[in-house]
Amino acid sequence: MLSWTGWKHMAMKTQNIFDYPLFALGFRVFFALAGLSALVLIVLWNAIFKGALTLDNYFPATYWHGHEMLLGYSVAVIAGFLLTAVKNWTGRATLTGDQLAALCLLWLYGRIVPFYCGILPDSLIALIDFSFLPALAYQISKPIVQTKYYAGLVFIGILLVLASGNGLIHAEILGLAKNTAALGLQLVEATIIILILVIAGRVFPFFTERGIHGTLVTRSLILDGSAIATAVSVFGLQLVNASGTVLAVAAVLAVIANGARVAGWYVQRIWYVPLLWILYAGYGWIILGFVLTVFSAYSLVLPSLALHAFTIGGIGVLTLGMMARVSLGHTGRALRVSNAMAIAFILINLAALFRVLLPIAMPGWYGGLLYASTLLWLAAFALFIFVYAPILTSARVDSQQG
Repeated sequence: MLSWTGWKHMAMKTQNIFDYPLFALGFRVFFALAGLSALVLIVLWNAIFKGALTLDNYFPATYWHGHEMLLGYSVAVIAGFLLTAVKNWTGRATLTGDQLAALCLLWLYGRIVPFYCGILPDSLIALIDFSFLPALAYQISKPIVQTKYYAGLVFIGILLVLASGNGLIHAEILGLAKNTAALGLQLVEATIIILILVIAGRVFPFFTERGIHGTLVTRSLILDGSAIATAVSVFGLQLVNASGTVLAVAAVLAVIANGARVAGWYVQRIWYVPLLWILYAGYGWIILGFVLTVFSAYSLVLPSLALHAFTIGGIGVLTLGMMARVSLGHTGRALRVSNAMAIAFILINLAALFRVLLPIAMPGWYGGLLYASTLLWLAAFALFIFVYAPILTSARVDSQQG
């Protein structure tokens, strides 16, 4: 028979099954999952879009693509960022080890089970996918409430709005409501952009000061509030299907407010620091999204071009830049990217260029431009995985925890 010491030793070994650097802090495993999903999801979508691959899926094909890029890839980045940032803001630990692994598995199951439609009940598929965001909100709410860090409550609210958008998508697919899936996708996209604008006000001035010695960036609460409020007004009008002059005027105001906000942070020397210019470029794509919304309000360009300026340009470029910067800072490494990642930053912007702007100038080349954009996106994230997989899976270089 095993002694008490033997049983205790076995229990400790069981408890430490996920005691690896990858599960030391939220950004590590969720950024790794985001990078991999950016590759896998786009490869699958390209094959489905071309008709080369037919798979049974709980989601209709176009909904699946939007759902997975927003509520799969983008939410993985958000999860990694918030689980890490909330620890810094509150001084309280967030999920690690087996609990973090369990949350990751919930996210991963949400990506896999839609392909088991006809085998698993639709209600179970919906429940698994829907559960992730409320679970994430609950986990980050604990340290926020315990430390009375009330400024962090806005992020819990944003996660719950994202969950509501996801619920609208599932409600239509389950037959509980009619014509709510497109509305849900719109709500999710808008909420992610608003979240980016909120986070930008927190990190852009700080990152700029840290990245450029001797720089002092002054934040304007008026510009911060105006930038976010005007963006909310644009997305709110789109949610109620507004168009024409009302939408165009709101979008013009969003361009002015967000442009003025960025101009207040801007320092010319950012172009010598890839970890900075990638963030400003991503914000630039969001502003361009509002510009294209003005033109789409009068049917001068397709609404899908504005949509992809926000998604591939705004979300794609900014999340790649944020993952690169956060991963270096929180593993104790110097805040300098390799040449490979600098190339990845260029490639992701080219992917947005080929998907958003070049189709306006060369509409007859749309199919080829879309394919080129896909290849550029894949190349950018392949470089991210190549460079950052060793960083995310190894211990901090300064021997600290995290």
